[in-house]
Amino acid sequence: MTSAHDAADVDPTVIGTLAAAGVATVYEAAGRRGLIDVDLVQVVPGSRVAGVARTVVCGQGDNRAVHEAMTLVRPGEVLVLTMPEPAPVALIGELLATQARVAGAAGVLVDAAVRDVDDLRTLGLPVWARWCRVRGATKRERGSLDVPVSVGGATVGPGDIMVLDADGAVVVRRTSADAVAAATRSRTARETGLRARLEAGEFSYDLHGMRTEDEPRGR
Repeated sequence: MTSAHDAADVDPTVIGTLAAAGVATVYEAAGRRGLIDVDLVQVVPGSRVAGVARTVVCGQGDNRAVHEAMTLVRPGEVLVLTMPEPAPVALIGELLATQARVAGAAGVLVDAAVRDVDDLRTLGLPVWARWCRVRGATKRERGSLDVPVSVGGATVGPGDIMVLDADGAVVVRRTSADAVAAATRSRTARETGLRARLEAGEFSYDLHGMRTEDEPRGR
């Protein structure tokens, strides 16, 4: 286990807060930072997870590093699987996902393809991927584990916090996790109050002060 990963002991209440809030709320609470800005397939519908990132850089078109990573996974981690260039090559399928589930992984983000989709859904381990393709990977290059990776324009470091749901994914730096969780709780409370007022018939146009800004301009 690397020292960077050991330093990422995150309070479980922080993980719980981020998971419950979801990607959109956490992204806004974090100052609109950390978005994984690519389309992702949510393989298991209804999944919502947050967890410490276990990062992997595979050789191009190769998944040997994924097999090695399975020996290191700790409960609650989110595996982040990448290659130098994203491509529709399956880095993980049902057998590797079984190992991740047995190890207690919270989920898997694959910046490549997955296969055995029906089996993955039956297995139930939350998985997000760029593609679903049956094209298989080689197993020749060892790759790198627990190093910073780039996914969808964002950098994910080992020990950062991944949040994933139907909206996609966002990464929270481990050094700012407590602050983002606090901002997330505040935003959630504010939205709860707004929701009650909207359900009572008020309008967001008024609650956000847009009407008073627009009316003096003769609109």
